[in-house]
Amino acid sequence: MLLRGVLLAVQALQLAGALDLPAGSCAFEESTCGFGSVFAFLPWILNEEGHYIYVDTSFAKQGEKALLLSSELQAEEWSCLRLVYQITSSGSPSDPSRLNLYVRFEDENFDRLLWSAKDPSDSWLIASLDLQKTSKKFKILIEGVLGQGNTASIALFEIKMTTGYCIECDFEENHLCGFVNRWNPNVNWFVGGGSIRNSHSVLPQDHTFRSELGHYMYVDSVYVKHFQEVAQLISPMTTAPMSGCLSFYYQLLQENDSIFSVYTRDAAGLYEEIWKRGRSGSAAWNLAEVEFSAPYPMEVIFEVAFNGPKGGYVAVDDISFSPVPCQNQTERPFSAIEASCNFEEDLCNFYQDKEGLGWTRVKVKPNMYRTGDHTSGIGYYLLANTKFTSQPGYIGRLYGPSLPGNLQYCLRFYYAIYGFLKMSDSLAVYIFEENHVVQEKVWSVLESPRGVWMQAEIPFKKPMPTKVVFMSLCKSFWDCGLVALDDITIELGSCWSPERMPPPPGECTFEQDECAFTQERRNRSSWHRRRGETPTSYTGPKGDHTTGVGYYMYIEASHMVYGQKARLLSWPLRGVAGKHCLTFFYHMYGAGTGLLSVYLKKEGDSEESLLWRRRGEQSISWLRALIEYSCERQHQIIFEAIRGVSIRSDTAIDDVKFQAGPCAETEDITQQSSGYSEDLNEIEY
Repeated sequence: MLLRGVLLAVQALQLAGALDLPAGSCAFEESTCGFGSVFAFLPWILNEEGHYIYVDTSFAKQGEKALLLSSELQAEEWSCLRLVYQITSSGSPSDPSRLNLYVRFEDENFDRLLWSAKDPSDSWLIASLDLQKTSKKFKILIEGVLGQGNTASIALFEIKMTTGYCIECDFEENHLCGFVNRWNPNVNWFVGGGSIRNSHSVLPQDHTFRSELGHYMYVDSVYVKHFQEVAQLISPMTTAPMSGCLSFYYQLLQENDSIFSVYTRDAAGLYEEIWKRGRSGSAAWNLAEVEFSAPYPMEVIFEVAFNGPKGGYVAVDDISFSPVPCQNQTERPFSAIEASCNFEEDLCNFYQDKEGLGWTRVKVKPNMYRTGDHTSGIGYYLLANTKFTSQPGYIGRLYGPSLPGNLQYCLRFYYAIYGFLKMSDSLAVYIFEENHVVQEKVWSVLESPRGVWMQAEIPFKKPMPTKVVFMSLCKSFWDCGLVALDDITIELGSCWSPERMPPPPGECTFEQDECAFTQERRNRSSWHRRRGETPTSYTGPKGDHTTGVGYYMYIEASHMVYGQKARLLSWPLRGVAGKHCLTFFYHMYGAGTGLLSVYLKKEGDSEESLLWRRRGEQSISWLRALIEYSCERQHQIIFEAIRGVSIRSDTAIDDVKFQAGPCAETEDITQQSSGYSEDLNEIEY
């Protein structure tokens, strides 16, 4: 049996009956098990002969959707949710049908998108989705949205939720756990064992049952037409961060003519070899263990190549994963928390040269002249006060904690530059290899808007343990300035910019669009999505809060009259018990600034409840707002901006985030009125 990268029709996930399926599963033989259609939308139709449910354009219009909701579930152990589905459509529509899967936690008022598909196919496909263990109860929500085309349809053949990891497999079921062979005309992976006897080689018994009844995967050099080509067995893509020990059993029959390796591949197509067979294995099954870290979506690829006709075969069975490191693990694991800092309490695990303390931890009170920190607008950040140095060539170095070698990292931080006639190299980042005492410059400032917090992203990977070094340089006594640094994070994986990645569930950065926010009307006096400065001088932000060069929402006061309102409404939020925390950043700079209010509108109520309000000019900085509220009915959050007395009244918001539970911090209520005071420009050291 040869896998083609797509699973052939009804062979996927054949099971005895719905009664044998675990919670959260359904074979749709005679019923939809504990799943039910949501009344307000299209119903999912159970096929008369059983085997699947569907929704199509024979009884619905383009753009309509059907929702399927599971019963209440729990995943006290890591689980794998497998979905066998098919999307069909006539022609190649510009607006395709979509199948989305959400997780709805009991204490959250929004749904988390876990997976989405839109590509049509002529066969059943399988999706494998990791569900992290949690003590919270949740429901699975499956949404089918019909696209263009006279014969658009979406069908579900089976849903199965089992304990374990999606990259684990013993190859005993027809769906092969979602593993696929990358089709190659010359060399491929086959299913071995059972009643299959299509090989000229003498193949082994499987490892799972140690009998002829069990199954495994194998590659045989007998079938190879051209040598030095590879056969790839590809796991499902991980959908949740995981780290631990990946193990599998393999067997070889060869005369040193085969190469057997294991790789990881991320969504950008970047390969990394994590294991290679070193010496000849015995004729029996050999256990292999390898450290596996997938902080972001990743596939595992088992790759075999033959250099000659006597390569024999390579077989693989019983792939498993444990969150505990392999026995041969000696290095201390990487911790993103230990490698990051927002400088609110101290320098965290960062430190400076003993010769000179070039960086100072400071804070600025909200004012109209100097920008505050990036974290909240009123907190601490680092300042290299190069303007006050006594000699040219001054250097201030800030060292990060030691990072394990041979891992892919993404460094993100925010910086702001003041002064400097020539900005280039006023701030640079070096990677310091500890064992070789070598420093490599990986980034430096070229030009950026002055006084604006800008985000920088730097991917790097070194074979040896390293440290990140921030260096502030004053080349000439007559051309020095201030360099500010805040919110440093170091994470595993490649850097994904906000423009290419959707924001996490319950968040909106306005980088791609207005998310699910709506407006009562759209005209010149509405909320507008913008990047960069606003048109009117001495009002509005110079850049957004997310990256400094991204998008935000604002009102353009020059298009409005005094007292005119603009209202931005959130998507409907589900009512649940308990407290919720709404955070966002707001910008109220300008002598004529009016009012910014946040209201709660409950379903069925004509009145709106005021949750938060700021009046008048607040700061030249983006300031953070924290709002704690409770609502057990469906509701909306409304941002209302009112134009002030002059055109210098632009008001903006950015980085809106909804979270379950009370706010971890409280907002400083002294910032509720206008920010004028006698010490507007005072820096606190």
